[in-house]
Amino acid sequence: MTNRYFADKPLPETPEPDQTTVLAGPEAHHVIHVMRAAPGDRAVLFDGSGAEFPAEVVRVGRADVELKITAREEIDRELPIDITLGVAMPKGDRRRWLVEKATELGLRRIVPLRTKRSVAQPGKQAIGRLRRTVIEASKQCGRNRLMEIAGLQDWAEFVAGANDAACRLLAHPCGDAGTIMAALAGSLQQIVLAVGPEGGLTDDEVSLATGAGWQPVDLGERTLRVETAAICLAVVAATLVGWDKERSDAGPPM
Repeated sequence: MTNRYFADKPLPETPEPDQTTVLAGPEAHHVIHVMRAAPGDRAVLFDGSGAEFPAEVVRVGRADVELKITAREEIDRELPIDITLGVAMPKGDRRRWLVEKATELGLRRIVPLRTKRSVAQPGKQAIGRLRRTVIEASKQCGRNRLMEIAGLQDWAEFVAGANDAACRLLAHPCGDAGTIMAALAGSLQQIVLAVGPEGGLTDDEVSLATGAGWQPVDLGERTLRVETAAICLAVVAATLVGWDKERSDAGPPM
């Protein structure tokens, strides 16, 4: 079980000797009631800035925990490319699962989409819960930056806002499976992916995207649920561009 905890306020760039910080809320609950921490126990804090902070528990209260920060370490576990996923969100636990896996894969942001056939449009409270899911997934997978959960966007707004991205892929049965490989070839800094609702995007919505330069891609003969299609597309993009670049930057294996 992880001993990583999220600090909801910025931690110091240069910790002073014996400098402490206090965790409250869900993080303190986890430290106190799940991990049963005691003074002297070691932990790792992160605040979303990209660094992590080795720490030591110095006080366990009824509803908060004080930890001494012992260092700041710049540890980057992000993909070397910006991947955004726009998706007409599924319902309930399927939505949470999608966000959790996208965080683990290293996506930079998710944009919930409002389309003609959307069945689940998360409001502010739902998006707040999804942001908490990002924190929990980041604790588990080791990310020190939080994946962004954007506010709900209309389809047309999302399509127009992605014009600067060189690679824009739309999951759609009319697409060409080979397009994915071609689109992800070469040097890319930003990829934008889109997955419509279970009822599919309308012809007008598809035409709006293709007219703006989006490339429709087919994900196979089987009909995939929204969250499956989204993660499938994200894995392909992260594997062919992000992870391959990480390996090449690291040099040849020893």
